[in-house]
Amino acid sequence: MRVCIVGAGLGDRDTLTVAGLRALSESDLVIGAKRLLGLVAPDSAARCAALTGTARIAEEVEAAAKGGRVSTVTVLMSGDVGFYSGARLLSARLAHVEGCDVELIAGVSSVQVFCGKLGVSWHDAHLVSAHGRACNASGAVRTHGKTFFLTGGDLRVQDLCASLVESGLADVTVHAGENLGANDERIVSGPAHRVAQELFGDLAVMLAVNEHPLSRPFGAPCISDDDFERGEVPMTKEEVRALAVSKLRIAPDATVWDVGAGTGSVSVECALAAPEGRVFAVERNHEACKLVKRNAARFGASNVFVVGGDAPEVLEGLPAPDCVFVGGSTGRIASIVDAVLDANPQARIVVSAIVLETLSGTLDSFRARGIEVEVVSVSIARARRTGSSHMMMANNPVYLVSAGGGPC
Repeated sequence: MRVCIVGAGLGDRDTLTVAGLRALSESDLVIGAKRLLGLVAPDSAARCAALTGTARIAEEVEAAAKGGRVSTVTVLMSGDVGFYSGARLLSARLAHVEGCDVELIAGVSSVQVFCGKLGVSWHDAHLVSAHGRACNASGAVRTHGKTFFLTGGDLRVQDLCASLVESGLADVTVHAGENLGANDERIVSGPAHRVAQELFGDLAVMLAVNEHPLSRPFGAPCISDDDFERGEVPMTKEEVRALAVSKLRIAPDATVWDVGAGTGSVSVECALAAPEGRVFAVERNHEACKLVKRNAARFGASNVFVVGGDAPEVLEGLPAPDCVFVGGSTGRIASIVDAVLDANPQARIVVSAIVLETLSGTLDSFRARGIEVEVVSVSIARARRTGSSHMMMANNPVYLVSAGGGPC
């Protein structure tokens, strides 16, 4: 028995391929959602079964195979059989049914139709399904120039846009399409914060266009000091910053605290390492807070959130961190470490200490909690030109204390 799993496009004959129409015309049995069965010609002799779900459809096909009176079955799937389609699971199940010869017939997907209506290409789009499944919309949009979403179930267009607004992506351009191909088709375009005010139904798609996606110019944390705006604010130097961020072991979706953020250089590096996560830059100096925002904007790090005030007081109420960098503690390192470990006892912490008192206080704090640490002394010397020659000039040594988050 021949089983054709057909991509039915948008569910109208305009987006059903000739091959799909041929399969329908040759079928003895057509299975699919009720709205897709409208594709069957009125004069067709085929029996129609309004079914959804892999298990129910497979059972119907298996019964037809055992009956022996059906030569061709067509299963209609919306969109394309290769684009977030139930065709994959169904074909895998039917492959084990004796007497079934399964054929997949491609259809026209919603991403093709919608991008065609918008007049934009989609070969460079990041494709995400938010239909009946959780997804990190802000992480996807933050790291891609174009992101296409299938929506539905608990996550609709307005919900995705609201999550973009909450993540600092309120001005990203969003195109939303509802009931594509139907008489009540609706397409809305605008910034995410405005589209979030609209209401969309289950049959909707969304394309987010981010003109400045977050990307790391190199594979490791090594942005040049010269690339940051500095002013009169202290900054963790490039070589120390690279080592410190590496020691943090940041996952792509991590929540990071940068305590004593200064210029925000570490915050930006952490944001690049966690494009699907969030970085909270904690800084007491008002001018430094503005500097962090400007440096974050320079690198498209919309996942950096500035928290003004003194630590540890302002740490209370922040989302629990996975990783914490302490670059400035104003003599309160013990209280800061306590606040971090109270929020998440498994947090990975890296403390940068320049003075011995900070180093001693950090070691005492971890020792009091029975936590083993790794201490690295970083000494950097840079070549400086003196006349026609170069001389190595040493920077102050920096101690990096790493602890938590697993074995050091």
